[in-house]
Amino acid sequence: MSYDRYVAVCRPLHYTVVMHPRLCLQLVTVSWFCGFLNSFVMCPQTMQLSRCGRHTVDHFLCEMPALIAMSCEDTMLVEAFAFALGVALLLVPLSLILISYGMIAAAVLRIKSAAGRKKALNTCSSHLTVVSLFYGTIIYMYLQPANSYSQDQGKFLTLFYTIVTPSVNPLIYTLRNKDVKGAMKRLLRGEKGAREA
Repeated sequence: MSYDRYVAVCRPLHYTVVMHPRLCLQLVTVSWFCGFLNSFVMCPQTMQLSRCGRHTVDHFLCEMPALIAMSCEDTMLVEAFAFALGVALLLVPLSLILISYGMIAAAVLRIKSAAGRKKALNTCSSHLTVVSLFYGTIIYMYLQPANSYSQDQGKFLTLFYTIVTPSVNPLIYTLRNKDVKGAMKRLLRGEKGAREA
């Protein structure tokens, strides 16, 4: 989506040529392939760790950090591998997203009209908000050392990136619509006026 926004803002006349369905399919395929590769590599590594005695996973999901924390053997190699994959699969895409938004910001600053700048920023702001919510929680959860992993904190972060972020995603994208923005303003003003009366 950040590349789509980059092309829409920085190369608007070339948009239909650059963002053709074949490129979109290739981008989605690479994304899915990386996700499956991560699962195929890390699941067996994590599941082969020995657990002393009977343990219950006190978590909403069988998250990798929770399973690694339950192990009674040295997990340094698995943690290092998870960190390396985390850097590759989290920080590289985030860096590309931030680079594209940096280029968008530079292009927006070159726009002469205030209305044009506002339209360009509105195009990108919702996606950047969702990216911040999602990547912020994922990076905090997966790129911290296992010895600093807190079970309750892990539960909260898992709940946040699996329930909260996808739930507010439609709301964030809907707020780009002028009619919805107006209705929200009227609703909030009405409630504020009712409280004051």
